[in-house]
Amino acid sequence: MSGKNPAAGDADMPIYGPMGMCFMEFPMENDLAKSAAEVVVSGVPFDMATSGRSGARFGPQGIRQASANLVWEGARYPWDFALDDHLKVSDIGNVLFKHGEPQTLVDNLQKHISSILDAGKSPLTFGGDHFITLPILRSIAKKHGPVAVVHFDAHTDTYSGGSEYDHGTFMHRAVQEGLVDTEHSIQIGIRTVFTREDYEFEVLDAAWVNEHGPAETLKRIKARVGDKKTYLTFDIDGLDPAYAPGTGTPVAAGISIDSAMKVIRGLQGTNLIGMDLVEVAPAYDHAEITSLAAATLSLEYLYVLAANKIASKG
Repeated sequence: MSGKNPAAGDADMPIYGPMGMCFMEFPMENDLAKSAAEVVVSGVPFDMATSGRSGARFGPQGIRQASANLVWEGARYPWDFALDDHLKVSDIGNVLFKHGEPQTLVDNLQKHISSILDAGKSPLTFGGDHFITLPILRSIAKKHGPVAVVHFDAHTDTYSGGSEYDHGTFMHRAVQEGLVDTEHSIQIGIRTVFTREDYEFEVLDAAWVNEHGPAETLKRIKARVGDKKTYLTFDIDGLDPAYAPGTGTPVAAGISIDSAMKVIRGLQGTNLIGMDLVEVAPAYDHAEITSLAAATLSLEYLYVLAANKIASKG
């Protein structure tokens, strides 16, 4: 599938088909109005906002490719149902933009996410660097108002310096713009410097999570977000580099993939409205460890949505 590029003056949807396979071999389609999908997977191959090693532009390709290892018939451990029986997912391709002109990425991504939401569907987005979450949250907040955010990361990304396009400032700008319900948002896995006094988010740093485990982490998350509409953003550097070496700003002493999976799996019952997974940089990976972790966490999220749907039917 190929699409025309509105960044070059065309008004068509700003996507194109990924080179190679779709995520989890889900069907690929570009007509949201006719699509039966409830969740739409998109890629954003953008890393112009990085402050460390570049390469996250290849994240969507890496995650899609690694997902081939997860394609199985029937139920997937530890779930007792097949995802396709309860949740329809499609892959719409990648968001286009003019390289060297980051504002075209902002404009196209906001338009793209809004089109998904207006079609009554939920976005699952692969970065790209963490800056992409800011335009996504703008579209989410335009539709739903300020939302609770569950944010996995080694860094708070609330730094006030930097340029307009900076992956380390997206959360600061999101708060400034009123996109985030800070009283019901929480950051998990943090292990870089921040000021705790008057800090707007609850923080479960990596040391706390590693000491207390997934069950206690889940209790804190669920107590924080309650029944609020909740957006999940997962920077892969929230994981320890042993589990995710392929990223631009790795930080030692992070959380394990096992803990992260158990936490995401335990988000059943939470009012989840979307997710992104960012900062996968395959050039620094080994044997697709990081891409596979990203694909697996994303798949677990989809199973949680399916489990929520099953539960809502009684």
